Amino acid sequence: MPTFNSKSHRRGHDNKGKMGKLAEKAASFHGRAPAIQAAQMLRPKTHSELLSGPKLAVISPEIRPQLTKLLLNVTIQRSLGAVQVVMALESTVGDLVAACVRQYAKEGRRPFLPTTDPSGFDLHYSQFSLESLDREEKLITLGSRNFFMCPKKPITAGAGGITSATVATCSNEAEKASKNGLPWFRFMDFLL
Repeated sequence: MPTFNSKSHRRGHDNKGKMGKLAEKAASFHGRAPAIQAAQMLRPKTHSELLSGPKLAVISPEIRPQLTKLLLNVTIQRSLGAVQVVMALESTVGDLVAACVRQYAKEGRRPFLPTTDPSGFDLHYSQFSLESLDREEKLITLGSRNFFMCPKKPITAGAGGITSATVATCSNEAEKASKNGLPWFRFMDFLL
């Protein structure tokens, strides 16, 4: 029975010897592949007119693509982050308010809105703007893509004799405060 060297038959070693395998590895490392592999490697042919093909058309200002939709950011009072809504150009402010209320409720944001009725909200340019936007105005004519939405506040029946359930805008409240005077001036007189 022939004797086998246990080290030479491990893991598929053949009887070439270590020096033969090392020579093949070194030749491939230095870029010299065996003759069989050199015949199989074919280089792609290059074309000299590859870059001189038809030129790409330059877009002129008359052919520039037209806007079809607007991405609008609406921050809702006491909410973290703006609600992003994509609207068509011919949409109105009322459509934007309705879409924002719907998106806010759909996302489950907190704090919860007092009502999901879009007529209970006003849209402003910013939180510092007292004038609310007209609900029939087109979005494309507004000139802004960032807005602020706050709930309308009901006017309570009081000394003015208002009995109907009308709602007040921020500008009406500011006018009422300016007519009555500033109450903090009276408070300052009390401190002196």
